[in-house]
Amino acid sequence: MKYAAYGSNLHPSRLTERTPSAQLIGVGFLPNWSLCFHKRSRDESGKCSIASGDTGVHFAIFELSAADKLTLDSIEGVGAGYSEILLSIPRFGDCESYIAEESHVDDSLQPYDWYKELVLEGMQFHSFPHHYVKTVASVKAHCDTDSERSARNWKTVELVKARV
Repeated sequence: MKYAAYGSNLHPSRLTERTPSAQLIGVGFLPNWSLCFHKRSRDESGKCSIASGDTGVHFAIFELSAADKLTLDSIEGVGAGYSEILLSIPRFGDCESYIAEESHVDDSLQPYDWYKELVLEGMQFHSFPHHYVKTVASVKAHCDTDSERSARNWKTVELVKARV
């Protein structure tokens, strides 16, 4: 199946760490969507989602095995904050992705600094347009006060950076 990543799963090394079958097949763009950091996470920070809009969203398209898609559903929290969505992306056709459930949307949230950095690393890996990356880079983020979680996730960021 095809999976359209737009947030912290953009970088192939991040996604293959979670789902070993993931194979990057290209990048796509949908103009009638916007990228948001408004999905309330279990850690109370803002995670990426997409919403109807006009700024457009860039995606990395991956092939995944059915078993790895189930694993990713569990990691992402399908039914507990995210719902599955089917997107028709030019050149790729129908691709599965995730969208924040209305009950988990909070526009006042900010992402943690390490999370935003994971998203930016993926965007840079795919050479997404400068203005798109710059917009995400300008999103306010805050430090994770859970030092253990912060250290673990900054280590993930460093591993992703090393695998470019």
